[in-house]
Amino acid sequence: MTARSEIETLLNGSITEDKDALKKFIESNTATFNFAFLDLNSSRKRLLDKLFNYLQLEDARDMHRDCLIAVRILSRDKKDLDNILDLKHLDLLKKFAGLDTNCTASEDKIDHELEIEAQKCLCNIIYNSHVAAAYCSKNGIIEGVIERIKKYKRFKKIPLDIKIFDMKILFLITALCDETRPKLKEDLHGLKYLTEVLEHLTTDDKESGPNGGASSAPVQKKISKEESNYACEVLKVLFNLTVSQNLSSQPDEEEESRYKELVAILRDMLVVKIEDQNTKLELTNNIVNLITNMPTSTYSALHRPVKDEEKIPKKFQFDGQDMRAVKEILVLLENKFSTEIAVRSQTEILSPILTVLVKGVSSDRYLRKYLRQNILPPLRDVHTRPEEGNTLRNNLCRLLTTTITHVRDLAADLLFILCKENVGRMIKYTGYGNAAGLFANRGLLGGGRPGERRYSSESEDSDTEEYREHKHGINPVIGCYEQPKTNPMAHMTEEQKEYEAMKLVDLMDTLTRTGIIQPCKIGEDGRPEPIEHVLQLQEGIPAQQVRRNQDDD
Repeated sequence: MTARSEIETLLNGSITEDKDALKKFIESNTATFNFAFLDLNSSRKRLLDKLFNYLQLEDARDMHRDCLIAVRILSRDKKDLDNILDLKHLDLLKKFAGLDTNCTASEDKIDHELEIEAQKCLCNIIYNSHVAAAYCSKNGIIEGVIERIKKYKRFKKIPLDIKIFDMKILFLITALCDETRPKLKEDLHGLKYLTEVLEHLTTDDKESGPNGGASSAPVQKKISKEESNYACEVLKVLFNLTVSQNLSSQPDEEEESRYKELVAILRDMLVVKIEDQNTKLELTNNIVNLITNMPTSTYSALHRPVKDEEKIPKKFQFDGQDMRAVKEILVLLENKFSTEIAVRSQTEILSPILTVLVKGVSSDRYLRKYLRQNILPPLRDVHTRPEEGNTLRNNLCRLLTTTITHVRDLAADLLFILCKENVGRMIKYTGYGNAAGLFANRGLLGGGRPGERRYSSESEDSDTEEYREHKHGINPVIGCYEQPKTNPMAHMTEEQKEYEAMKLVDLMDTLTRTGIIQPCKIGEDGRPEPIEHVLQLQEGIPAQQVRRNQDDD
């Protein structure tokens, strides 16, 4: 039977004939995403109408699963879906998906296979039809999902697939209809219930801790790949619910408490055990995305005090704090750097991680000191340029000259704060050439000045033996040791030196007048300032040298 004959049978046949034709249609279209052959004579609309008619017939119960599969397959094709779909069909799918709050069916009598197929249909239709997405945001589906979330703990037999597709539906609706976010977050207490879902996934037993509901000594739990995928779907919904909040304003006490509790749960989730490394990285990535939406005042919940009875390896402890969660974020960053990243993809791939790290070092002393230890350890390799190599420092230094300004600024901010906003220290670890853009933007080209933040006074920057030994030969522009070079003017007479200097001045003057270059000098505000003649470059050099020497000291 050909595809066209199957369709003809489904459109015109009896219920007995349709059963066989329906199965053949599903088998032959498992991987089909385009149904152009249904465009003639309104065939797709007529077929969908007939399938939904069968879904309403009690006598066709044995066809319901196949009807839902066929609807799912047909809804992959978004062409004209807004016009051919009857909104009443969505209410019927809501009922089959178990999201009708008026339904009082016993848990034992629920057909979970039908629920999952109906959920898949809803996901396809909501994704491919703006009309359907808008209608589903108001027809009670969101309320139905929340009601089922409340039952997760009581009804242990609810399949994980149903929970996953519940989250996919919430994610699609909140992503496509942003007006639903406040309703789900506040009116339906979605933030509370979804946070509880993550908490239940993370640990088997929790006691109330100092950071809200999160435990001060959580019982670590191993989760499966499927549970991790479920957690990722929950995290995506939470991202949608928190992405629009005004982070520029200080949250009130209640909000801060809620978000701090959430961050503490995310901290515990970062250290759960997952056998598959790729699954672990995917979970960490989604956690980091959500943390970017959190107020900086909550970042202290990313670490917690280590209790005496806990067996946490020393390498994950710092000043008595458990830093395993922060280490997982660094592992994710190292993984991103280990693969080749196209320049155009840097914002999507690196921006969330760098944002979390910048906000962390800006707001929390423990995070700043721990990350400094891992990103900018005492300098030993003084013969390699800062941007050459595979360490976190090397990779971040390479970002200082990327053409993606947002990523460049995040990397520069992170390194500068780790250097306590000290120009001399920044030059030491990155080289003046790499950091020049940051200095120009901040008005620091003329030398260092105290940052706005206050930093601890104890020394974290004691020079290593290797650095002290080669310090005299380190070129601050390239940031590494440079072998002494012979002076090309060593055997020139004074007249020859003057002649070469004037040739250089003339050349620069020509380039300036033709607009090829625009020479600048450093102004009083520490920013580059255009000059009218190259001889102006020598103005202010003594003062700049004094400031630079003071900064080095």
